[in-house]
Amino acid sequence: MAKRYKIIFMGTPQFSVPGLQALHQNGYEIALVVTQPDRPRGRGRRVTFSAVKQTALDLGCPVIQPTSIKTPDFADQVQSLDADFQVVIAYGKILPENVLALPRFGTINIHASLLPKLRGAAPIQWAVINGEAETGVCSMLMDKGMDTGDVLLTAKEPIRPDDTAGTLHDRLAAKGAAVLIDTLKAYADNTIHPTPQDHSLATYAPLLTKTDGRIKWSKPAEALESFIRGVTPWPGAYCFWGDKRLKIYKSAPLAAQITSPPGTVLRGFPDELRVATGAGALSILEIQGDSGKRLVIKDFLRGHAIEPGTVFN
Repeated sequence: MAKRYKIIFMGTPQFSVPGLQALHQNGYEIALVVTQPDRPRGRGRRVTFSAVKQTALDLGCPVIQPTSIKTPDFADQVQSLDADFQVVIAYGKILPENVLALPRFGTINIHASLLPKLRGAAPIQWAVINGEAETGVCSMLMDKGMDTGDVLLTAKEPIRPDDTAGTLHDRLAAKGAAVLIDTLKAYADNTIHPTPQDHSLATYAPLLTKTDGRIKWSKPAEALESFIRGVTPWPGAYCFWGDKRLKIYKSAPLAAQITSPPGTVLRGFPDELRVATGAGALSILEIQGDSGKRLVIKDFLRGHAIEPGTVFN
């Protein structure tokens, strides 16, 4: 039987959950789960547990939610547990060097890209936005840099033509859990080979904010189609029709010679909504109005007449 290491787990959102569950299912000793403090979420701003906290409680794991991980008290608590590894999956805070160095064998991070590509906070979204054909997950030894540590194991994942950041997220979360277990088994078998990253090949995936979902119609139609999928479900792609906000969920690029300015609604069939872009046109397939629900375009247009020549901004 493979060695069952003593683990401190750090994570917060749903992406972290399969990794925590995999550790529990494979018999590793989870000495402590560290997650971010409870925060108000959703429209009602109700204070709710993080996905990791809820999972930890369900599994019977000890859990803490420090407001700061840079205090001597936190370092002392981690050190007292004498863990073999810390495992970090989307915890959401930068670990100080003294904390990284506390476990016997190091701190392992599961990152949702093929490093050194797409370092940063939003690798799944940017992989789709950038129109990549492939991404993946990797395990790495954390150091003081942002996703700069030596890579341990890598698993590739194709990006499907209809993938959103949401659908890709779920597959990568499961794949990340498998890579984590494979990494720990490789340590136990003494077959792990840390590989330094080629920093000259690094690209970045910065955190997205709510305003980053606004559609820039001056971009080519193909790039906009990838963008819409990449910001779905969050922050969501949107534009304005006058003072009304329209949220776009699904689209298709159309190759066409367009002379109208980007953002202009083009003439088409009554159940179509085609918009001029910087190169070609974008056919809007699923949409949501300010206070309505998500609809296929023909149903939306029944209640919202949008004349050709209208300009979205």
